[in-house]
Amino acid sequence: MVTVRLPGSLRSFAGNKSECSMDGATVDEVLQNLTKQYAGLRFQLYAESGELRRFVNIFVNKDDIRGLHAGHTNVRTGDVISIIPSIAGG
Repeated sequence: MVTVRLPGSLRSFAGNKSECSMDGATVDEVLQNLTKQYAGLRFQLYAESGELRRFVNIFVNKDDIRGLHAGHTNVRTGDVISIIPSIAGG
């Protein structure tokens, strides 16, 4: 099991949970399982094309997956996936 940490802005789509335990061998598998369990998260995380939205940043432990193998990044039991939305403003 992998722990998925959700920011406050997404918790209402996941039963007000700050963390969820999910199965999966890769980041993509974990996120797919997460959005199957909490369907409201799908639109928040994924564009209609099926790609992760640009403003959604995903980290495995402390590493940004864009510097790893993106969604194909392997995960192991005990890893933590953090979903961090980008913050814009001026």
